[in-house]
Amino acid sequence: MLLVSHRGNLNGSDPVLENSPEYILLALNKGYDVEIDVWFYKNSFYLGHDEPLYKINKTFLTNKKFWCHAKNIKAMDKMLKNNIHCFWHQNDKLTLTNKNIPWCFPNAFIKNGITVVLNKDKKILNKKYFGICTDYILYYNRLLNA
Repeated sequence: MLLVSHRGNLNGSDPVLENSPEYILLALNKGYDVEIDVWFYKNSFYLGHDEPLYKINKTFLTNKKFWCHAKNIKAMDKMLKNNIHCFWHQNDKLTLTNKNIPWCFPNAFIKNGITVVLNKDKKILNKKYFGICTDYILYYNRLLNA
């Protein structure tokens, strides 16, 4: 099962640090894929959940371990044009990334998809799917490797 760090989180949500480049790189350096929130604003890419906070360059987004969640339409358009792995969703239960991988909202599961899991629940690992995106990646990694 693939484990994807939600906004760079490893052991619970950290709204102060999540989506910051340094925090994301920490999760990457531990070997995890990372879901990041991406904006395009004033002709530049930014990271941030509720607003564009951290200005980054386009090459930062080309990492093959990133799952880029477009937070505005312009970000989606620019990432698609640059072949950056991305997806868009707001309240829909499921969307497809531009690499045709199902990305599921919490509590929505599909066999070949990634489901967002925002709590600790051992039963999650009994389900048959491609992966999870979670704030508790270290917890789930321990369970998978126990």
